[in-house]
Amino acid sequence: MPTNTLTPPDTKTGAPPARAPRMSWLDALRGLAAMVVVFEHSLDVLLPEVRRTASPWFDFGRYGVFVFFLVSGYVVPFSLERRGSVRQFWVGRFFRLYPAWLVSAVLALALGFAGLSYGLPGGLTDRPWASTLAHLTMLQDLLGVPNVVNVFWTLSYEMVFYLLVTAMFVAGVHRSSARVALGFGVGAAILGVALPSGLLASRWPGGTILAAALILAAGLAAMVSRQRAVRRTGVAVVAVLALTLLVLDSRIGAIESLCIIATMFAGTAIRGIQDGRLRLWPAAAMVAVVALLTLAAGMRTPTTWALHANPNPLGRDWSIAVAAAWLTFLGGLALRYRPMPRFLVWLGLVSYSVYLLHPLVVQAIWHAAGPDTWQLPVAVRAAWGAALLAAVLVAAALAHRYVERPAQNLGRRLTARRRSAPAPAAPQPARS
Repeated sequence: MPTNTLTPPDTKTGAPPARAPRMSWLDALRGLAAMVVVFEHSLDVLLPEVRRTASPWFDFGRYGVFVFFLVSGYVVPFSLERRGSVRQFWVGRFFRLYPAWLVSAVLALALGFAGLSYGLPGGLTDRPWASTLAHLTMLQDLLGVPNVVNVFWTLSYEMVFYLLVTAMFVAGVHRSSARVALGFGVGAAILGVALPSGLLASRWPGGTILAAALILAAGLAAMVSRQRAVRRTGVAVVAVLALTLLVLDSRIGAIESLCIIATMFAGTAIRGIQDGRLRLWPAAAMVAVVALLTLAAGMRTPTTWALHANPNPLGRDWSIAVAAAWLTFLGGLALRYRPMPRFLVWLGLVSYSVYLLHPLVVQAIWHAAGPDTWQLPVAVRAAWGAALLAAVLVAAALAHRYVERPAQNLGRRLTARRRSAPAPAAPQPARS
């Protein structure tokens, strides 16, 4: 989930990461995206009419997560540049992501074992150690492990993006976001149809998880080394791991996997254009092509030899939703100097908790109202919908206040202690 403050345009790499002012338009986009995802996951329980009529034409869930992906691409790489330290960046990411994630995972397991939810995903408890290890890497959706909470799948792609961004930063090529986005876009449109899904996990399930965890730990450790040769090795290790899992072992298929990473790097390029880090017309042209390639990739049918791949294209509902996500993000960017609705801005602040906890609330409502909730009168379902929304907002507010904020403050205190020993500044490449 993309949640961060933004880097001021004049902040120098390696400077102390002073608190940057929040941009309310991004919080408003997060709040909107979170509510749309909640709406998507409540359809089967409360609004089957919408599922039957609108869903074949518009994928509400993909709309919401692609807005999140664009915002994440726009924000996260510049958090790393502002800090100028890989170690501080990952400490910040850890305390930003894992505490609320752990709370939602524990609650999901408790509800599942208590029989107060849909039940735990099949296969999750077959190899408890492997499922736990895969989840701890946040790469479980790329390692053949069912998500303990269904929305955790997007965090696997966030993690791949963080790994690639970190590798590019250490290698000194972090200003090449437009070209990287274009490369992933071309890969999605041309190669994605021929690439397998779940190849490694289907053949070496436990071995793939263990190897990925060890390689990930070794690669990250190498990238914070003071020795240049070791850092370069870490860059190669992390990049190879991320790309291998992305193109060979994705549950959702290589087409969508590559589209997601292309979209996130496109968001990075848009920020680079805005800050004057990238040349306007070449970078803008690449971003536009990425958007078009992504929409086209969604309509392509995978080849028959793409092992374990879904034989059907992502579909028009997916492409329409992604196009709408792009338009929403660009609309927010155009209105960035305008006041935003306070409720949406607040929703953006708690959007990570909304995102993680709402599936559990939906399942609790389903259990309380009965499995045939969708057959109840509209007025009764509307009342349950209001209860669902209230419960989600209260749960998110509490999680943000008592889990997210204390954890983030702890992360800031830990990184502040290390600022007296500045990390080597990354090379400053020419604008491209």
